[in-house]
Amino acid sequence: MTIHDTRAMEEKWLARWEQGRLYSVSSDLSRPKYYCLDMFPYPSGAGLHVGHPRGYIATDIYSRYKRMSGYNVLHPMGFDSFGLPAEQYAIETGQHPKITTDNNIFTFKAQLRKLGFCYDSEREIKTSDAGYYHWTQWIFSQLFNSWYDIVDNKAKPITELISHLEASGNTLIAACSDADTPVVTALQWRQYSKHEQSDFLMKYRLAYRADSYVNWCPELGTVLANDEVKDGFSERGGHPVHKKKMKQWMLRIGAYADRLLDGLSGLDWPDALKDMQRHWIGKSQGAEISFQLAGANSAVRVFTSHPETLYGCTFLVLAPEHELVESITSEAFKEDVAAYLEKTSFRSERDRLTGVDQSTGQFTGAYGIHPLTGEYLPIWVADYVLADYGTGAIMCVPCSDSRDFLFAKTFDLPIKYIYEGAQGSEAPYECVSGNLIDSNEATGLSSNAAKDVIMAKLVETGRGVQTVSFRIRDAIFGRQRYWGEPIPVFYDHEGIPDVVPDHDLPVMLPDIEAFLPTNEGEPPLDRAKNWNYHGQKYETTTMPGWAGSSWYFLRYMDPRNDSRPVSPENIRYWQSVDLYVGGAEHATGHLLYSRFWTHFLKDRGLIDFEEPFKKVLCQGMILGVSAIIYRDKVTHQLVSADIKGERDVQPLYIDIRFVNDSNLVNVDALRSWRRSYEDADFIFNEGVFLCDRLTEKMSKSKHNVEIPDDLVERYGADTFRLHEMFLGPIEQTATWSTQSIDGPYKFLQKVGRLFQDENGNSLVEDGPANGDELKAVHTAIAKVGRLTGEMSYNTAIAALMICVNKLTSLKCHKKEVLEIVLKLLHPYAPFITEELWSGMLHNSDFLLNTDYPIVDERFLIEPEFECPVSIDGKLRLKMMIRRDLTEGEVRVLVLAEPTVQRWLENKEVKKFIFVPEKIVNIVSVYETVD
Repeated sequence: MTIHDTRAMEEKWLARWEQGRLYSVSSDLSRPKYYCLDMFPYPSGAGLHVGHPRGYIATDIYSRYKRMSGYNVLHPMGFDSFGLPAEQYAIETGQHPKITTDNNIFTFKAQLRKLGFCYDSEREIKTSDAGYYHWTQWIFSQLFNSWYDIVDNKAKPITELISHLEASGNTLIAACSDADTPVVTALQWRQYSKHEQSDFLMKYRLAYRADSYVNWCPELGTVLANDEVKDGFSERGGHPVHKKKMKQWMLRIGAYADRLLDGLSGLDWPDALKDMQRHWIGKSQGAEISFQLAGANSAVRVFTSHPETLYGCTFLVLAPEHELVESITSEAFKEDVAAYLEKTSFRSERDRLTGVDQSTGQFTGAYGIHPLTGEYLPIWVADYVLADYGTGAIMCVPCSDSRDFLFAKTFDLPIKYIYEGAQGSEAPYECVSGNLIDSNEATGLSSNAAKDVIMAKLVETGRGVQTVSFRIRDAIFGRQRYWGEPIPVFYDHEGIPDVVPDHDLPVMLPDIEAFLPTNEGEPPLDRAKNWNYHGQKYETTTMPGWAGSSWYFLRYMDPRNDSRPVSPENIRYWQSVDLYVGGAEHATGHLLYSRFWTHFLKDRGLIDFEEPFKKVLCQGMILGVSAIIYRDKVTHQLVSADIKGERDVQPLYIDIRFVNDSNLVNVDALRSWRRSYEDADFIFNEGVFLCDRLTEKMSKSKHNVEIPDDLVERYGADTFRLHEMFLGPIEQTATWSTQSIDGPYKFLQKVGRLFQDENGNSLVEDGPANGDELKAVHTAIAKVGRLTGEMSYNTAIAALMICVNKLTSLKCHKKEVLEIVLKLLHPYAPFITEELWSGMLHNSDFLLNTDYPIVDERFLIEPEFECPVSIDGKLRLKMMIRRDLTEGEVRVLVLAEPTVQRWLENKEVKKFIFVPEKIVNIVSVYETVD
């Protein structure tokens, strides 16, 4: 193959594969299934850069390998097509987000198609299609109509709960519910108004409406998820974000916390990924302790995993969002507290926990009473305490917690040392294993013994209970956006919410004139005219981006089913995903929510498995190389990087294309690139203008993006695929290098030369292969097959290169050998292998329909092996011995070896032990001299 006809060849095979429906797949009980999946991509307007296809190439290789190995492989692709970026673009340009999203998908699909991925296009889905979000809405309805039974440890229909309430109230119900759920009798329940019953059931439903603190971005007019906020600003647009209390739809994921935690142990996931989920779920055994408020009938409840430290508590801290802050703050401190709350509302949770400025706080003027000593403890508000962890309040023990210690030092609060060896310490005694001192009932006891004593005292006085706390909090489900799935809820004339009946789904996203919130601050859907459910108001918030991606892997099994999300027959056959490849950044978002929805759907009988993804592989990021020049902030001159010296300079990113391997900047190209550089004053050093380089994530803003289209056009898709996989182990971060793409390209040219000469004449021979040729190719089968199965693609490619080099040196052009080479190479380079398979070897079937080669171990056996020879228990030499020799022949050969004779001088052989293909042991004794 030559570089000039690569694209034509690729287009030919793309058309033939599509016409032959090569990648179409259906349930086939005669073959074992394998479900291989990429994480759902969002089709951005920027299209693909070279970092994006890395995971897609990896799954494509594996899918082809498994199919050739006899599996029925499901390998689909679709698009997570709702989301904020499309909506913001619509606001800026006036274009409907559906139009821009469909345009982006068209571009995305064209790029993917060029790379030859074996996706079943008939199963393509996108979350913004009503046929898809019909079932996302249906799942929400099931969540709304479900509650969680703690005794049976599963979700059940809400009608069962209502039957319990009607028969005996909730005194005998063990359920996951709101902390403030009252105890009611059957009579009280029946006497509730319709509105009161609705509000009461909200405390149990798995999809419910409640007041919650959210990340509110006024500029975007919407709630943002934590991962959409960075350093207090929206990731999209860089707008300020602050905490705001709003009534929101929520999902009770906390009900599944234990199951989500326990289920991790059986998953073939990277340990780091599982650890992130364990941390996010955050299960802690401990106690909930009540601190009575001085002069009031209420109390501050705190959770602690170390109740034995209670005697070291010297003050209390509430989160800024805590419900008691406003009511307990005294008049003298109201202005100060209000100012502090306003300031902290703009800080993200990440900043509050890990930022430099952690020692901020404000005294409320209120005091809590120590439950065991009766001491008055000052109550502060501080943003290093989060409202959604524990109870949103903490008892502060500065002698054993570094954050409490820093806070106490900053505000000159008392520190009481309660551990031996800690008195007078200038740092917290964080090793809580020492004995306690001066701690009333617990004095002289170890930490564990003190915990039992103190807990008994708290339980006896009614001021504490043993409990379990989870870090995970129920998921905020509503978004004040347009471009998302409508939440299938309507409100009757009394304002009571209910879900739209199944037969009236989907609730279609209406067209509106503008995509901004209304002038009254209501969500964009409030602009919709004549959009209601039989005259009753629809819910106008939409679902978050993760809604559609939490179950899409199920829809791929049965994408055109109009009567249910997926049929039982397809569920029974395809089951959960066998291999799931994507980025580790989704560990605590998408992966956790998908697991939650899968557990729930099993509870409600839609599916028969609990975990969605058996094996997860996180591909490493491909980094780009950025080029940075410098502008003098005083003179505004652009200064060569090697002479910037002590100047006060501003770094500027420039396009990496303007820089050569020696960091020399093409200043003429730079002047033509941007108007700001056209008349700029460049300061050269001896006629040279240099930049600095920085290896970092590819980004359009850093001008370090490499586009795959250009490389595919120049080198071909096969070369691009090989190059991406040859950068290093798939799980590790790699730095992009266009220069090294020549290696894979030349390798493929060498493969072609096994089949034809430079003039295109065939070199293929029909004769039988000799021993050396068979040994070379079967060695490759053994290595490449094993390494491909392990997804060690870079080393598998290296083994293929070794094989091709060996066959080249042997001048091997035997058809039976070349067929094996093409089968081994096909998952990596499908185009050239298909062309050679058909055009040069004259095979009629597609390569993907052939069987993966099986190694013949006979050709891997060397005629000789290196045999260690041990004499009287010591290794004396190693010698080459033919494998076909008998023990007698080996004895003659070994004893004739001069080195052996030297060590046996004046000795006779008592024992000669030969372990075939392993070792020779000689035991000798000295000769007896008369």
